[in-house]
Amino acid sequence: MNVTLRVWRQKNAYDPGRFVVYPVADVSPDMSFLEMLDVLNEGLIGKGEEPIAFDHDCREGICGTCGLVIDGIPHGPRGATTTCQLHMRAFEDRAQITIEPWRAAAFPVVRDLVVDRSAFDRIISVGGFISAPTGSAPDGNALPVPKTASDLAMDAAQCIGCGACVAACPNASAMLFVAAKVSHLGLLPQGQPERRERVRKMVARMDAEGFGKCTNTLECEAACPKTISVEFIARMNRDYLVASLLERPEGKGAGGTG
Repeated sequence: MNVTLRVWRQKNAYDPGRFVVYPVADVSPDMSFLEMLDVLNEGLIGKGEEPIAFDHDCREGICGTCGLVIDGIPHGPRGATTTCQLHMRAFEDRAQITIEPWRAAAFPVVRDLVVDRSAFDRIISVGGFISAPTGSAPDGNALPVPKTASDLAMDAAQCIGCGACVAACPNASAMLFVAAKVSHLGLLPQGQPERRERVRKMVARMDAEGFGKCTNTLECEAACPKTISVEFIARMNRDYLVASLLERPEGKGAGGTG
């Protein structure tokens, strides 16, 4: 099959950037989208041109670094699929495909299709941890956890932090990502000691990073390659409300418990 790519090229964070059109011939339908870009880059290098910069790592749908906006959809037209697991058979022969980086002020473009997603790391660093040691695996497994809670925690823990939720949201909100990271710890007994402090700090860091507000358009859930539910946002909002009400003012005694 033959395709025509309209790719965003940007030399650095200060370059205004532009779309450049590249024809790619003899593409196998069984190629992944990233393999197709590899073929294009090999051709560009052979002609002495700069290859297209894009993020990738595991190419197994696990790490999330492969995120691209393809024809206006984060990770492309196939649901619950990362870019690296998207195959060219998802497109028609002679298709014209537009490829862009994530578009969000909190994810500045580094070069071409590469963006800086370290804002997510900073959000996790302020609260994505537990201080209660659980010991070795047998000791941790000995702690009773209700199945409903463990199932929900596992659902939230599937988040790979790719940023598709941010790229899909018209407000560039990171609520689904933060909600997943807050919830997978807050649902388990080990995560209770820091539960209120964690949600306050992570939400505050999210706002400080410049992400937009959530207006419940649900685009985040639709774009998420791991199908994280927006119900976790509602859960985080409840936790945040409780944490805000029970926050101890400076110099005061201990607040209530929740």
